[in-house]
Amino acid sequence: MELFLGRPENTEGRLPREVRVYDFLDEHGIEYMRTDHAPADTMEVCYEIDSVLNATICKNLFLCNRQKTQFYLLMMPGDKPFKTKEITSQIGSARLSFASPEDMEKYLDIKPGAVSIMGLMNDKDNVVQLLVDEDVMKEEYLGCHPCVSTSSLKIKTADVFGPYLKAVGHDMIKVKLTGEA
Repeated sequence: MELFLGRPENTEGRLPREVRVYDFLDEHGIEYMRTDHAPADTMEVCYEIDSVLNATICKNLFLCNRQKTQFYLLMMPGDKPFKTKEITSQIGSARLSFASPEDMEKYLDIKPGAVSIMGLMNDKDNVVQLLVDEDVMKEEYLGCHPCVSTSSLKIKTADVFGPYLKAVGHDMIKVKLTGEA
């Protein structure tokens, strides 16, 4: 696995949703590094990606309320456990659960296993509210998928939560997850 500056030289055979991410980042002058890898569906692959990126790798959860009228993308450190009660009390929402793969694809144009903040570029109607654990904001770089699970990006945290969010027209709600069992 190797780290490359920017988009692949040849995008043949890559999914349109991935290429759109590279186009969007390039169009907005957001620098990134990229690595290609096996689908990130085992811890072994994830550890290898972590070592190549040397960035905060986020756990991204696509959530909704019981009525499926509110959708959330939660970014949190990969090693913190998720407790729905901690989030619901901070955002004033009823109980949250995982949203369906169909809603994930409808709003973010992402399939399970590739959930990422990059999907917000596809949410033109701002249906999805971004929730970010405060610990994600502490590191210089973060790692995320370009809407597919076979590549990962390394981007400056300040660029993601500054120019990128502005360009996609989304804001965020900062939350605090304790990580306690």
